[in-house]
Amino acid sequence: MAGLVLVRQRPGSAKGVMFITLEDETGIANLIVWPNQFEKQRRIVLGSQLMTCRGRVQKASGVIHVIAEHMVDQTAMLSHIGGHDEAFTVPTGRGDEAKHAGGADPRGVPKRRNVRDIYVSDLHIDTLAVKARDFR
Repeated sequence: MAGLVLVRQRPGSAKGVMFITLEDETGIANLIVWPNQFEKQRRIVLGSQLMTCRGRVQKASGVIHVIAEHMVDQTAMLSHIGGHDEAFTVPTGRGDEAKHAGGADPRGVPKRRNVRDIYVSDLHIDTLAVKARDFR
């Protein structure tokens, strides 16, 4: 199995199992990477944009799952796609794009503050009537 790496997930509830979603011209496949395999091939698992995987294939309800046994980083091959010699970069996005509909990243936008001009030209501090309070 080979394809572009779309998503890497390592939920806390999965006891160290990593799930990787690969896409090729035929569709999407889910890789299941057990913790011991993840440690053996950590750099490939975390750094690949294009990956080849060998393992046990399971298909249920039209969904393909591959229990990863060996992975190879094929990212260098991306520069040959379409006959161009330039790098094919896959943009990375926020992990919550689905929740926020893929909009602009609010972390990069400075927060707007409502600033009021409280200066009144004909109002002087000595004309303000302030009630005194006795806190004894």
